[in-house]
Amino acid sequence: MDVLTPADAAASRTGPRRPRPPGPDPRSERRRAAWVGAFLTPAGALIFVLLLVPFLSTAWRSLFDDNGVTARFVGLSNYVALFTDPDFGRSLLNTVLWVVGTLVLPVLLGLLLAVLTHSVRWGAMARTAVVIPYALSGSATALLWTFLLRTDGAVNQTLNAVGLGGWQQEWLLHWPMNTLVMIVATTWQGTGAALILFLIGLQTIPSETIEAARLDGARGLQLFLRIILPQLRPMTVVVVGMSIVNSLKTFDIVWLLTQGGPGTASETLALTMYRQTFTLNRYGYGAAVSVVLTVVVIAASWLYLRRQVRQRTGEAV
Repeated sequence: MDVLTPADAAASRTGPRRPRPPGPDPRSERRRAAWVGAFLTPAGALIFVLLLVPFLSTAWRSLFDDNGVTARFVGLSNYVALFTDPDFGRSLLNTVLWVVGTLVLPVLLGLLLAVLTHSVRWGAMARTAVVIPYALSGSATALLWTFLLRTDGAVNQTLNAVGLGGWQQEWLLHWPMNTLVMIVATTWQGTGAALILFLIGLQTIPSETIEAARLDGARGLQLFLRIILPQLRPMTVVVVGMSIVNSLKTFDIVWLLTQGGPGTASETLALTMYRQTFTLNRYGYGAAVSVVLTVVVIAASWLYLRRQVRQRTGEAV
């Protein structure tokens, strides 16, 4: 006769033990989440202190009529005045022109130059000539282009010397010409950064992929559009994202070349914020401009990155 032990008797009462379903252990998952949180907490605290707190402080100050001496709470009056100010509309239009110009010119030129000089013998020399302006400071760039674009500058003198005196312009004194030539100056300086990043992206493309495409008959533009450009998409996301953010906060080149003039015709949002805050001592109004600029930068970056993530997710599916 078999004798049941207490453990066997308990098992017989509760039934057979079910095996644990496959999958991650909840305790190990909680432990992993705790470690991740511990590593992310310092970075999150730094972002909160250096970014979120100043933004909230600026947003609070934008609710006051503040001239640096007295401050009176006015609610959203600064924003109402901002969006009904024609100068703000022109500033917003100039900022949009900067975004479009710096996407079409430096990014496109950087991509084309990187592809054209990637595998040719004289490529290193050509790339060096394009990258050198990127090493210059904004003030040095502005000084050079002031010498070129002023009324008696090098551009007008060259046009007159070659018999094209009718093309002479007061390049920096009329809108939108002044904004367009400043975009060209920024393109001259900023193309080098795009070139470097796209060159890094080209070096990550496996040579076997290019050789296989050539064996399949891909040449020239077809090779670029169907093979190289898709492989450069991750780097393109970086370059375009940086260009959008930098163009939205353009300040130095405009201030040094035209100081936003004539009048306020060539101001961008960043320059409007500076003028209202530090020149006119309208700290509340300048804070409102700063809040609007911050929201525009975040919204533009978020929309662009969201679109890129959706495209990659669709391709993965």
